[in-house]
Amino acid sequence: MFLLYIIHNIFNRFRSGRRLALLLGVSTGVGISGAAAATGPVGRFSRAVVEVGQPFDYVLSYAHDPAEEVVFPDSLAVFGSFEYVGRRWLPTRTENGRSFDQAVYRLRTFSLAPVQVLQLPVLVLHEDGDTLRLLPPATQVRLHRVAPTLYTSEHAGLPTLRTNYQPLPLPPAFNYPFWLAGLAGALALAGVAWALYGRRWRQRYSRYKRRKNHLYFLTQFARNAERFTLSRSAPLVERTVVLWKNYLSSLESTNLSSLTTKELTEYFQHNEDVRRALRTTDRVVYGNLLSEDAQEVDAAFQRLRDFAERQYEVLLNGQ
Repeated sequence: MFLLYIIHNIFNRFRSGRRLALLLGVSTGVGISGAAAATGPVGRFSRAVVEVGQPFDYVLSYAHDPAEEVVFPDSLAVFGSFEYVGRRWLPTRTENGRSFDQAVYRLRTFSLAPVQVLQLPVLVLHEDGDTLRLLPPATQVRLHRVAPTLYTSEHAGLPTLRTNYQPLPLPPAFNYPFWLAGLAGALALAGVAWALYGRRWRQRYSRYKRRKNHLYFLTQFARNAERFTLSRSAPLVERTVVLWKNYLSSLESTNLSSLTTKELTEYFQHNEDVRRALRTTDRVVYGNLLSEDAQEVDAAFQRLRDFAERQYEVLLNGQ
């Protein structure tokens, strides 16, 4: 019995000592881990597996003395195979004499490496001008391939291309940007050309219209004079004078059709041809003197026509 009692006490002490050793081991591990977290930065990815082009976060944190001045990497840092998208800072927390800073970096990758590693440094600035560069433990992320594998071995070769495909006809699409750009360019060129040559073009067009109206007037005037020779009609003389007045109105850019013979003579500075021609036509129209010599009326028509041609030449040369 005594021997069994001794053996039982030894076993209980051994079990208590083992439990104490385990507790000490766990406590020691926690203390080391906490010390490591407190003495160096820590970086981690928000996910373990990512896809090409898929945004994800990299969280960089550092627990330090409140008196230390800490600088986290910015967008100009070297991110390795990752592409920088953005970042955000978390406010500094200070508890129990320790400050905790954290930054979250938004990244994405287009590399096809199956495993990609990132390790961003943290800078600690000292008062003497020195800079301490602290690196967190390297953390990695695995790439998930979405595209299927076409061949499984290097000796399998590329897949055989099929050659019996028939192209499908596509209706031609209207190229709106091309034509809009062409239209804008044409309008710009037209505006420049109009600014440079617009005045000259307007003058040429005005001369063309005046020449056309002048030829039309001469044709109608000659036709009326010929008809008067055949019919000796007083209304025809009146229509001829009205035609002459309307044509001069277009040349002078004023209304001459309502002016009397005296007013017309004064307007044209007492021109002798105008005065004599209008007096002859007035005797035929208002005096109904159809017995007037036809040659005098023809001479009056000729004076009116010559005067209109002189006015046209003066206006044409003055432009």
